Amino acid sequence: MPSVKMYKQTGVEAGSIELDDSVFAAEYNEALIHQVVVAQRNNARQGTKCTLTRTEVRGGGIKPWRQKGTGRARQGSIRSPQWTGGGVVFAPKPRDFSQKVNKQQKRGAICSALSEKLREGELTVVDEIKIEPKTKEMVKVLDALKIDARVLFVVTEADEAVVRAAGNLQGVYTVKCNQINVYDLVANAQCVMTRDAIKKIEEAYKA
Repeated sequence: MPSVKMYKQTGVEAGSIELDDSVFAAEYNEALIHQVVVAQRNNARQGTKCTLTRTEVRGGGIKPWRQKGTGRARQGSIRSPQWTGGGVVFAPKPRDFSQKVNKQQKRGAICSALSEKLREGELTVVDEIKIEPKTKEMVKVLDALKIDARVLFVVTEADEAVVRAAGNLQGVYTVKCNQINVYDLVANAQCVMTRDAIKKIEEAYKA
């Protein structure tokens, strides 16, 4: 079982913690991670864009002028795409962009991303984070842990104060352990997890 150092929120080392092999020692699967990230991003799309084609724009039923003899280009309708107020060529219509990701793929991608974070030294484990819901308190934690990059804090439902304290900090993101996802893991350079969050993640994703 992989072992990693654990720190207090003050930056002082507080022993180590053993991690589950099936969650934090998985093989890196870049193709699977890419597939799940693309599906996640597509599932977030609303797909509600809509414009009108020339058959849907109101008006334009009569031919604007006769076919020949005027010296102007022939026109059949003032609602053709070349006219102001006309229809749109290949108009975008509402569509469903969602892609299905089964449980095995999701679990495999999350375990692969977590394991790669650990291997690259981008995972920091904290015993617990007990602060007031104030931005300056979160800044102290970041300074103590020597984090100056885009970071994701993975916390439990009980750590609402951490979520509120990080809300106004640029480049600092939080996610609760029951909502952890592949995109957040790969989009952030650093990941900080509390001991309780790790336990719940292992319970949910271990083989």
